[in-house]
Amino acid sequence: MKKEHVKIKLQSKVIDGEFVSPRHPDGIKNYLIDIDGTICDDIPNEEPERMLTAKVYPDALETLNKWYKEGHIICFFTSRTEEHREYTETWLEKNGFNYHSMLMGKPRGGNYHWVDNHLVKATQFKGKFTDLVEKKVTIKVFDD
Repeated sequence: MKKEHVKIKLQSKVIDGEFVSPRHPDGIKNYLIDIDGTICDDIPNEEPERMLTAKVYPDALETLNKWYKEGHIICFFTSRTEEHREYTETWLEKNGFNYHSMLMGKPRGGNYHWVDNHLVKATQFKGKFTDLVEKKVTIKVFDD
């Protein structure tokens, strides 16, 4: 699916006669992928010149391009700033990453707790990029 086709895939959703945020068809995941330390060397914003030469994690390239080919949405969500967008786009293209969009300015420092009205699943990268597997875990949720 090309970048321009992402909006076309969104399906309208109506609840109680009112439109709410659209969604992707069942089975299509909207992957938000970090860059530094997840798909390549961990490069801090304070050293942007290194962003052009960061070493790719080959398993990340293979897995993400596979997900892209399967029709999933690939969005890079990075703590890099807008000032780093051109470097980042150049590096992604040079290294063969297929993706649909990129969000800059993710808060730095980690320990994220995402609250959303949509289902959010988080997977911490621990050194190896593979297809996702199911595991039972304990999570914190809002009290019913």
